[in-house]
Amino acid sequence: MNNPTTRFTDRVENYIKYRPTYPMEVIEYLKSEGILRSDSVIADIGSGTGISAELFLKNGNIVYGVEPNNEMRSAADRLLKDFTGFYSINGTAEETALPGKSIDLIICAQAFHWFDIPKTRTEFNRILKPEGRICLMWNERKLDATPFLIDYEKLLLKYGTDYQNVRHENIDENKLNDFFDHGYIKKTFPNMQVFDLAGVTGRLLSSSYTPQYNSTLYEPMLAELNRIFEKNQVNGKIEFLYDTNIYYSSLVSPKGSI
Repeated sequence: MNNPTTRFTDRVENYIKYRPTYPMEVIEYLKSEGILRSDSVIADIGSGTGISAELFLKNGNIVYGVEPNNEMRSAADRLLKDFTGFYSINGTAEETALPGKSIDLIICAQAFHWFDIPKTRTEFNRILKPEGRICLMWNERKLDATPFLIDYEKLLLKYGTDYQNVRHENIDENKLNDFFDHGYIKKTFPNMQVFDLAGVTGRLLSSSYTPQYNSTLYEPMLAELNRIFEKNQVNGKIEFLYDTNIYYSSLVSPKGSI
């Protein structure tokens, strides 16, 4: 597996343009559960290009975006330059560089599956306030909700270089139960993107496991994508359907392993 901190370096522009955002219902739900206030201090761990941080900044929060990849972090700096409450940090889940007991809510969007879990537990325990919370978030593509999505999954299984190994669906309930001491609550929200052919191509190429232009698999993969798009499109568009799943709970314990 490629180094998780660098494997998205060549995907940044497509990531910015074509990755899904998160529904505002996530914010409203966390507020209704008493987990999020407008004055909550947020640490967005593995903050990438700033997609998840923007959601909380619009709620009025201070957000520390902790991201080890220079290109992704620079993209977030550009996207969020008008938010005075955003602070860009060169760090990792295991070494955030944040002060101890300073964070009300840790969020990890599309990132938790890359972390060294034992070291991350220790670091999260260090930076969270005593009543702090953790919220893991994923936009999980529906694999078989439409004929196009079925064909798209087959394409990834055929051409994805290490798709089976790195897909975030590999995070199972046992790993989550081990990470959260007192169990966790899961909540699901519907999410969707609508793409033309250029858009779905960009969405495909934003994934770290798809072959790049210098691979012998690149052109056959794009030809297959074009074929399944033409087969399934309606008025030149297809729908990309997701479940936005959040998993949240209280402070993890200081134990160093799981």
